[in-house]
Amino acid sequence: MTDNTTHYFDFLIIGSGMAGLSLALELSEIGTVAVLTKKRDSDSNTNYAQGGIAAVTSSNDSFESHINDTLRVGCGLSNPEVVEKIVRSGPDNVRWLTNLGVNFAAQDSKGSNSEDFDRGKEGGHTHSRVLHVADYTGREIEHRLLMAVRAHKNVELFENHLAIDLLMGIHNVPPATKGSDIRVSYGAYALDIVQGTVKIFKASRTILASGGAGRVYLHTTNPDITTGDGIAMAYRAGAVIKNMEFVQFHPTSLYTPEGKTFLISETVRGEGGKLMTISGHHFMSDYHPDRELAPRDIVARAIDAELKKSGDKFVYLDVRHLGSRYLQSRFPNIYQNCLKHGIDITTDLIPVVPAAHYFCGGAAIDAEGRTNIANLFACGETSCSGMHGANRLASNSLLEALATARMVANSIRNTFSGTEVRTYPQIRPWIEEGVFDHQEWVMISHDEDTIRRLMSDYVGIVRSNKRLNRANERMSVLARDIEEFYQLNPVRADVIELRNLSTIAMLVIRSALMRLESRGLHYTTDYPLTDDIHCKHDTEIRRVDFTKLW
Repeated sequence: MTDNTTHYFDFLIIGSGMAGLSLALELSEIGTVAVLTKKRDSDSNTNYAQGGIAAVTSSNDSFESHINDTLRVGCGLSNPEVVEKIVRSGPDNVRWLTNLGVNFAAQDSKGSNSEDFDRGKEGGHTHSRVLHVADYTGREIEHRLLMAVRAHKNVELFENHLAIDLLMGIHNVPPATKGSDIRVSYGAYALDIVQGTVKIFKASRTILASGGAGRVYLHTTNPDITTGDGIAMAYRAGAVIKNMEFVQFHPTSLYTPEGKTFLISETVRGEGGKLMTISGHHFMSDYHPDRELAPRDIVARAIDAELKKSGDKFVYLDVRHLGSRYLQSRFPNIYQNCLKHGIDITTDLIPVVPAAHYFCGGAAIDAEGRTNIANLFACGETSCSGMHGANRLASNSLLEALATARMVANSIRNTFSGTEVRTYPQIRPWIEEGVFDHQEWVMISHDEDTIRRLMSDYVGIVRSNKRLNRANERMSVLARDIEEFYQLNPVRADVIELRNLSTIAMLVIRSALMRLESRGLHYTTDYPLTDDIHCKHDTEIRRVDFTKLW
């Protein structure tokens, strides 16, 4: 049903995770803010983050060490200037969170300053620098941010509103200016899922902060809402999408026969958890001198290799030696969730498998969070800032989410006049005709499972030209069928998400085909070595022909 209600805000933020909510608080000081979230307010990857936030808060640590760790794990593709900027912002961002009410764990009950924080150590870090709230850090941060956002008069939270596509226009610039046209974003069309109506949100600045796209894979640590909406919309609007081949698989998600995965935080290995095969072999020493604390890509590939050798469905993570009292106090969330599946981590081995966890690629942004589309910004996992390169250092994600959000806020503060939103050109109303084709949808609805299995089988931890080309052929047909169905039928939330998943799958596959080497999270048997001479620093995809998607 068409509504075409138009909402006017100074700023439109799509996504309600850490990046989106922290940005909303910052921008609320200079204008009105709309935050669109397609489910409940607390559904986000932030809410699922267990480990913590990496930041230099100890006199025994240093910015240089954190920077070097990030660059090393990024395998030569991280932007050193961006890394330094974000790492050095760490202490200030931690203070911002503590001022918000986030109570990071202290070494003892008397802890009151940064030297008293309890710091975890995770894979790839040379120092213990991960601040946490037990093993539910993200949930605590999300809770505090939501409390602050809901209390602010300048922020309106639109739950159950799914962004469909960006409002776009072409701005003709003077001939003397380099380039003839600049694409401009004016806001977004959004589906009110409860009412079933399409609304128009006009804004002077639009910020994509909708997280990643873990649901494009069969096994993921992400919530079901992670369908890559922001990245897919950015691509369709003509934004540069960068480095989508670098998908981080978390080495240890809980294995269950019914396929319900649950993240077993890297901190568990940081605190002494040991990986072993079902036959009892502690295998990580065969792959890396840092064993369980090797970077995530190495640990994930090691587990994948062991499973291929043995034919087993999982390996074990052993934490029994850490003691019952410690495990229940340090990892209460993991302890309780494993109990729900009949596993007592104080006495039982934990069956684990790798699962899609984090996208290092996304909408390309500069040091101020700007995309190549005027008035369109991105932050957090939706963006590709240059922080992570070919592989993300553990617990750098929450740091980057907050840092890039505050970068966007600072950039907008410097350019916002407060008068733009009502002077924008007339936007084409949403036109909806026809009746939803339920008979055709029966066939289309199976495509999500097909996409997820195809991506897991052909574009997973280990890749090859044969697998990627086969995936490209099959996904090209699927993507065209899905787009045709979307164009011919009244809009529905499940169709929008399926369309976005097909776009994400195509972006990952074609980016992977462009990288003719193995580096970080992208490993291909056809090019098993890293090639610094002939290969691209970044893979970039941009939609140029707007008469077709692919």
